[in-house]
Amino acid sequence: MSVRQYSGYGKGDSYIMNTTGTAPLFLCGIDVGTTGTKTMIFALDGTLQGKAYREYSCSYPKPGWVEQDIDMVLAEAFSSCREALERSGIRPGQVAAVALSTQRTTSIFLDQEERVLKTISWQDNRTGNELKEIERKTGKDGFYEMTGLPLNTTWIITKILWMQKNEPDTWKKVRRIVQVQDYFLRRLGADDFYIDYPDACLYGCFDSAGHQWKDELLDIAGIDRRLLPLPTPCGTMVGKVSREAAALTGLAEGTPICVGAGDQNSASIGAGITEQGMISVSLGTGGMAIACMDYPYRDPKASACVTCHAITGYYQFEGYQIGAASVFRWYRDELGYAERVEAERKNTDIYELLNEKIKQVPPGAKGLIMLPYFGSAASPRWNPEARGTLLGLTFAHDRACVARACMEGITMEQKDILTNMKENQIPIKSVRIIGGATNSKIWNQMQADMYRLPCDTLAVEDAAVIGAALMGGAAVGIFSDIREGVRNMIKVKEHYEPKPETADLYDEMYGIYCRAYESLEQGRVFEKISEFQSRY
Repeated sequence: MSVRQYSGYGKGDSYIMNTTGTAPLFLCGIDVGTTGTKTMIFALDGTLQGKAYREYSCSYPKPGWVEQDIDMVLAEAFSSCREALERSGIRPGQVAAVALSTQRTTSIFLDQEERVLKTISWQDNRTGNELKEIERKTGKDGFYEMTGLPLNTTWIITKILWMQKNEPDTWKKVRRIVQVQDYFLRRLGADDFYIDYPDACLYGCFDSAGHQWKDELLDIAGIDRRLLPLPTPCGTMVGKVSREAAALTGLAEGTPICVGAGDQNSASIGAGITEQGMISVSLGTGGMAIACMDYPYRDPKASACVTCHAITGYYQFEGYQIGAASVFRWYRDELGYAERVEAERKNTDIYELLNEKIKQVPPGAKGLIMLPYFGSAASPRWNPEARGTLLGLTFAHDRACVARACMEGITMEQKDILTNMKENQIPIKSVRIIGGATNSKIWNQMQADMYRLPCDTLAVEDAAVIGAALMGGAAVGIFSDIREGVRNMIKVKEHYEPKPETADLYDEMYGIYCRAYESLEQGRVFEKISEFQSRY
């Protein structure tokens, strides 16, 4: 392994070095997701030393609205960091750097004292009117050409417009508009609010090639650029852990704080997606398929996002799924009471039990098909009015069939995304599957069959966390760059080949899936149910 002497700490900083006098021994990654946060401590070869996890939730004030207590999330993240360090058995001073991977496009509005006024989740879908306003001013094609983003309620520019119009008294108090990583870096001890280039793209007013805020779009939304964080390359040191943050996290005061990336961008690094032809598919709370490109491609149909890659100068073709494993969690929480009771009685994990039950159901769930648009449809269909749909129910179906239909529906939406990539001539040589779903071998094989592509899992399943950690290593000079960090820390675990007969069945199901969506859209069923729900 190639690591370098690091001499960048300030005078008086005290860190334990290894016996050869090279770099400090460990890297810390903190992942802040939508429903949970985890911290992991890694050796420089990617070996996991300690980890901890905390779970939390969002609030849902109205249908389509999603908010979160971000300071509660911050406290849980810092608590997980302290526990991970304790479990690792290492001294805090042995941590060379801490970097973050965080949920993307969650809008945090702060006042003059940097207190949180409001946090609107990335899953929130309240800004349909604001989206139409942007479309009137830019046109769909114009907005996509400027930003690489299809028009959608996910982007922060729509949340800003909503705040201006619907909460004017709160808006008057707003002095900064940041995302989760920017806020957490600041709370760790950064001297300002910094945002990585990929996350900046998702404001909807950023020039991904020039790496700066785009005046034309700022003017359309009435945004003063001084409200926004400072765009910064991934893998950049932006401060040191403060005394207050050290007490809360267990990290040593003075530990370098480094810019990581949004969870999906960080996960693509943690999956080793650093060259064209490599694809990662992540099934976490949301889902994402990411292809690495060396130029800012534009999809003629504006059906996919093109953002900055974590490696500056490269770009990502992103297929975006709003509800992925969160749909399966919905099944667990809302329909899986009997399974929860059975799991408690057997002293087993409920997901292991669900996997066993799903194995007993044949591929295709006995003809049950789910459209998993619980948070609307993102890539490649981009329909904010789409809603989750379960088709084909008969008396022959049981809860296990519904559970399998959930799993297959989530994966089918990813197949939709990869099909769109192929139509755009995006080369796909191999797929690395990441996210919490990789704990399920049946889901891993299902993905290989559904995509009709060989798939690999990784030694460290939590790709976003190790991706953040290695970007921290690059930031402080342990690795010469992010690619060297990938070569040293990322390892393949298991390989899955598609089964032709099952792949054929899933191709047939995909045809039904597409026809079902088109019928519901063209018949204005999605539009009508969305309008009906808006009255609650």
